[in-house]
Amino acid sequence: MSTASPPRILSIAGSDSSGGAGIQADIKTITMLGGYAMTAVTAATAQNTIGVQAIAPMGGAFVGQQIASCVEDIGVDAVKIGMLHDRDIIEHVAKELDRLPQGTPIVLDPVMIATSGSPLIAPDAMASIEDLLFSRATLLTPNLPELEHMAERELRDTGLMESAAAELARSYDTYVLAKGGHSSANQVIDLLVAPDGRALQYSHTRIDTPHTHGTGCTLSAAIATLLGHGQPLDHAITLARNFVYRAIEAAPGFGSGNGPLGHQLATKQSEA
Repeated sequence: MSTASPPRILSIAGSDSSGGAGIQADIKTITMLGGYAMTAVTAATAQNTIGVQAIAPMGGAFVGQQIASCVEDIGVDAVKIGMLHDRDIIEHVAKELDRLPQGTPIVLDPVMIATSGSPLIAPDAMASIEDLLFSRATLLTPNLPELEHMAERELRDTGLMESAAAELARSYDTYVLAKGGHSSANQVIDLLVAPDGRALQYSHTRIDTPHTHGTGCTLSAAIATLLGHGQPLDHAITLARNFVYRAIEAAPGFGSGNGPLGHQLATKQSEA
């Protein structure tokens, strides 16, 4: 058995009471992929597979203190950022990120809307995330609706999606993984675009299932964990996508809406 220390992964995200997304999905993912999970909870939510019933955001100073407590004692090898409810939280997160060692990987999932369609952030929060955090990130992982919101236009095909991702990557000097899971195509196509416009395409056959709650959270947490292990970005994305695919295949079928993934079986299926 290896005695190597696991990579220390900090998830800055909201809590999902039903366990399918957010902090709960991140902890499961980080643990299953051999990382040590730490958290800074940005908001508590009452939600399930059919919607979000209530949101209670944390104060920005408290979110910042959670981050500082982890960084100052345990240390951090990579960061995953998910739901950031409002500008107060975003400003404190940005301040704490500036204290991380140079080169610490930061994977930012610009969460706006839950899989069920329920909004998760204040109206002005997305603009604040773009202004204060995008340029600090190693990788942005917008899904198609989020990318369309930022591009302010519909992205009906892969070429338009790549063009919008390239604009985003160039503007903020960061990598962008544009996720195509919300399209209606039989093939799910994701595009990794570099700041210089170079693009790499990933694809797999769509799994016909409603049980996809927390896929974005899981993917970004998996990428952060694998970057923490020292994997190069393109390979980390390949491995993370495979983990998500297997987790969808292993979904337990809970709930009457968009059910959670089967994180606990994803690595076992990958090894089978």
